[in-house]
Amino acid sequence: MGRYRALLAYDGTDFCGYQRQAAGRSVQGEVEAALGRISNQLDVPVLAAGRTDSGVHATGQVIAFDLDWVHGAERLCAALNAHLALDVAVQKVEAVDAGFHPRFAAKSRRYEYRIYNAAVRVPRTARSQWHAWPELDLGMMQAASMALVGRHDFATFGTAPEGGGSTVRNVMRADWRADGAELLFEIAADGFLYRMVRSIVGSLCQVGWGAWPVGELAKRLAACDRKLSGSAAPAHGLSLVEVEY
Repeated sequence: MGRYRALLAYDGTDFCGYQRQAAGRSVQGEVEAALGRISNQLDVPVLAAGRTDSGVHATGQVIAFDLDWVHGAERLCAALNAHLALDVAVQKVEAVDAGFHPRFAAKSRRYEYRIYNAAVRVPRTARSQWHAWPELDLGMMQAASMALVGRHDFATFGTAPEGGGSTVRNVMRADWRADGAELLFEIAADGFLYRMVRSIVGSLCQVGWGAWPVGELAKRLAACDRKLSGSAAPAHGLSLVEVEY
């Protein structure tokens, strides 16, 4: 029996989220089913670096599992992908120490949020970008984003994954950039609260649309009041892109 770490990518559109649910199709359920099909083990629990919500995508999710496998990591990767649906794929597999845990060993996580900011939507990107209009002021959004960097209580923008847990997180990066009508928000932190990134993006859009002044986001952050967050941006614009160890 050995422990393996795998880099996982998926289109979250048709999943109820990463975590296995009593009802609904989950990423975890798909991977565990594939592991069961390629091995003689009846139950192969899969650990993950983060539990992405329904509709959220990933190109850098990290998972780990224990498996009886004697054919090497490269063939394990190929075998898994042969038994996975087209909207989820293992990018690579490697053997790791038995004590490795993808969530607890992580030093930081990075998410991207993509917006298509134009009057007319582009169907090709409808599953991976939020079509948002009117026009957003990227300079104002970037200026407001600077208040997020550092160690803060982010209770305004999310809830702790475990009941009663800390809502303090350290954000290392919060940057916007544009390529024509396509806007990209990158945020990296030592951890994230439930709905934190989507709530932050929704709030920053209030700044970009001129509904809030630039300094309003910092004031609402300091208030630590969930009711003061802007409406959460839709899930389909969000992706987990990197976990650092």
